Amino acid sequence: MANQRGELPAWVDMGLIPLLNLLIALLVAGLVVIIIGENPIDALWIMLKGALGSIKGWGYLLYYATNFIFTGLAVAVAFHAGLFNIGGEGQAYIGGLGAAIVGLGLGFMPWFIVIPLAIIACAVFGALWGFIPGYLQAKRDSHIVITTIMFNYIAASLIQYLINYWFRPLGRMAMESREIDAAYIPSFREIARDLFGVRLASSPLNPTVFLAFFAAWAVWYLLWRTKLGYEIRAVGANVEAAIYAGIDVKRIIIIAMVISGGLAGLLAANEILGVQHRLLLEFVGGAGFVGIAVALMGRSHPFGIVLASLLFGVLYQGGSELSFARPAINRDMIVVVQGLVILFMGALEQTFRPALTRYFTQSGE
Repeated sequence: MANQRGELPAWVDMGLIPLLNLLIALLVAGLVVIIIGENPIDALWIMLKGALGSIKGWGYLLYYATNFIFTGLAVAVAFHAGLFNIGGEGQAYIGGLGAAIVGLGLGFMPWFIVIPLAIIACAVFGALWGFIPGYLQAKRDSHIVITTIMFNYIAASLIQYLINYWFRPLGRMAMESREIDAAYIPSFREIARDLFGVRLASSPLNPTVFLAFFAAWAVWYLLWRTKLGYEIRAVGANVEAAIYAGIDVKRIIIIAMVISGGLAGLLAANEILGVQHRLLLEFVGGAGFVGIAVALMGRSHPFGIVLASLLFGVLYQGGSELSFARPAINRDMIVVVQGLVILFMGALEQTFRPALTRYFTQSGE
């Protein structure tokens, strides 16, 4: 029921509007597919079958979604504090540095000690990288967008330097560290094979998917069940009112960016510890930027972010299968489809809101 202020019911705001925007994005994408001479219905079927029609497809879908949950939550926490953190890429890179330092430096210790320490290092290093722009925003009034963009490039360059001069083994040409054996998180395929003798389809999915779901629950609990979460949301809603209520806005800005950076850094637990098992260049793969679209699509709510991450997992995995099955629809076309979804779910997400608000206000439903 829409209230007197014209606010939409939660199921409309969180469910119906994103669904309508998604349908419009798919219709426009279908027109693009028709223009290049392919059948959009067949293309959609191939995408859905490639992502949802097999254990392998689900494995890759959830693997992609794991990364997007971490970066989407990172963006969302900053959003709730009124901050636009687009530094998830850099924070994830530095999280990978933490994983490599602990995983390689503590190689003499047993795995059940090193793995938790390496995961914590991912979050701590990412949090430290988020702290710097947060501090500059709070104490020096630097613009968070500018500083986080700059820190993305700094992080990428720093990782390249450290791999080349510190982590790369002698005699190896590839820009990557040696294997992080002590903090090796096995895939579900390896677990099923070694423990149960069951052969599963190959996929990079590993237990960090549970960490991603736990992180989503933890962010929900933080934002809606704790005093700190209330303060973060209050600062994001109205800075002047938050100051009047006695909230230390500068402190909240810094804390929000620390939490945001820590969440983005956890992406490295999935990629470095669970998939690549070594520190290498460009392991983030643009997930930090996808997290912005995921947070927008999910209305910065952890439940919505999980759903949006699954959708992008479908687009990524289904798009890969589609590019193999229909060579005319190459990887660049898949990026176009993803861009259309981001456009309608992000920049144009208010398209249907005025009409729906009038409808629910007039009908009183």
